[in-house]
Amino acid sequence: MTVPVPSAAPDGAPERPAPVLVGCSHGTDSDAGRAAIRSILTDVARVRPDLDVREAFVDVQQPEVADVVADVLPHAPAVVVPLLLSVGFHTRVDVAAAVDRPGAAASVPLGPDPRLVAILADRLAEAGLADADAVVLAAAGSSDPAAADAVRAAAAGLEEHLGRPVHVGFGAGAHPRVPVAVAEARGTLAQDGRVVVASYLLAPGYFLDRVLEAGADVVSAPLAPDHRLADVVLDRYAGSRAAASAAWEPSAGSSPAVAGPPARA
Repeated sequence: MTVPVPSAAPDGAPERPAPVLVGCSHGTDSDAGRAAIRSILTDVARVRPDLDVREAFVDVQQPEVADVVADVLPHAPAVVVPLLLSVGFHTRVDVAAAVDRPGAAASVPLGPDPRLVAILADRLAEAGLADADAVVLAAAGSSDPAAADAVRAAAAGLEEHLGRPVHVGFGAGAHPRVPVAVAEARGTLAQDGRVVVASYLLAPGYFLDRVLEAGADVVSAPLAPDHRLADVVLDRYAGSRAAASAAWEPSAGSSPAVAGPPARA
């Protein structure tokens, strides 16, 4: 994990505050999903207690990411880290609009990343993956071709890690859909093999429910909670904090941002 050292302020100038880390997820009605996402930011705050870590959403839950960024900017720069596994509508539209102001920047999403592949492999091991089993990587999906490419990159990484083929299925937006990928994988099985789905999802919620209905024999748990996700988030933050700081100017009469708990729903 790389954490850059802030540049020194000019002589006589007040020290510039570190950018606030805004962890922005999709939002969900699932209590388990909310807890899993919040665990990521709780881990981030534990690893970096010096940072102000905020929670924001693009749908379903409050506060909206644009409102959180607007609340932060009078007092400090803001870096929005999309708690998403690939680019797509929400990164290109909602998050991009939220940071379209001086002092705000957005990082790339969490995936693809080798650490996510390692978590996927661990989840499959926990689910009892056997040599005779076929693997399907199941992702939420998006109509954005770059999102599908990112998922296929994750599948390629998992193939290399496992040393076996990995089929890919999407919950929406792209093809093949998860039930089709499961059926295709089943056609490759030896007599005693099973179809095991690797859930390329951060948390329980709508898409995990759809994966559970897709006809697989075994479905692995989502990626969160896992302490390694905090390292990925902090690396994404580190890659964008300089851009946010360079363009930020404090509002007249503003006071420093006060760090709070990572979730402010």
